[in-house]
Amino acid sequence: MGAGYLRSLDRGLAVLVALGAARGGLTLAAAAAATGLPRATARRAIQTLEALGYAAPGDGGRFVLLPRVLELGYATLSRRTLSEIATPHLAALVARVRESASVAVLSGDDVRYVARVPTVRIMSVDITVGTRFPAYATSMGRVLLADLPEERLAAIVPRSLTPRTVTGAAELAAVVRRAAEDGYALVDQELEEGVRSIAVPVRDRRGRTVAAVNVAAHAGRATTDDLRRDVLPALRETAARIEADLAHIPWATAPDHLPGPS
Repeated sequence: MGAGYLRSLDRGLAVLVALGAARGGLTLAAAAAATGLPRATARRAIQTLEALGYAAPGDGGRFVLLPRVLELGYATLSRRTLSEIATPHLAALVARVRESASVAVLSGDDVRYVARVPTVRIMSVDITVGTRFPAYATSMGRVLLADLPEERLAAIVPRSLTPRTVTGAAELAAVVRRAAEDGYALVDQELEEGVRSIAVPVRDRRGRTVAAVNVAAHAGRATTDDLRRDVLPALRETAARIEADLAHIPWATAPDHLPGPS
C-alpha cells in the first residue's frame, strides 16, 4: 500500500461505510462481521466515530450514523456541475476513440452543450460549451427528445439544414422512436454536411434521461457502421460512468436541476 498508507483510517472508513449501508444501524458484532475486522477494532472505530459526533447508539444495541456525516464531502459534491462530472470521462473517451466527444442537455427545442473535449483535428462545425443546435437534427437531441411526451415532440417544426436533414413530422417521430428503442441515435450529415455523430442517453437515479453524450466524426474518417461497431460500446461505457457519478449528486434528479458549466 505504500509508506503513506494509514491502516487505522482504512479500518475506520470501512466501519463508517458499513454503518451507512445498514438500515437501522449495526451492533458491534455485525459491524465486525460486515467489515472483516476484529471485534475490538470495530469497537474502537465506532467509539471514535461516536466521540466525533458521526455515530450514536441506537435501538437494540445498534449504532447508527448521525447527520454530521454529511459534512464529509457533501458540500463539495453538491456544488459539482455536470460539466465537472462529465469532462474527465469525456477525456478518457476521446483518448480511446480519437474523436471529439460532448455532453448536452435539452434547452427548449435545442440542445445546449455543457461539456466538450475536442480532438486536435479541425472540424467545420465550431462547438464550445454553451453552443446550441436544433435538437431534431442532432444525435444528442434525438436521444433527449426520445424521453419526452409525443405531444411535445409533435410541436417541433423541423427545417432543412442540409439535403439529408429529416424535416417531416412523421419521419422525425419515427427516428426518435427508433432512438428510444435502440438506446442510441445516429445522425448522418443532417446538421452539417461531412459530420456524423452517435449519442446515448445519460440517466438519473430514477431512470430519466437528463443529458446525452456523443461522439462526432468527419464522414471521411468514419462510416455509420464504424460508429456503431467501434464507438457505440465505448460511448455506452462512458455514459454508465457518468451516471454512476451522478448517482451520488443530490441535485441530479431532473433536467431542470442540472447545473451547467461553472
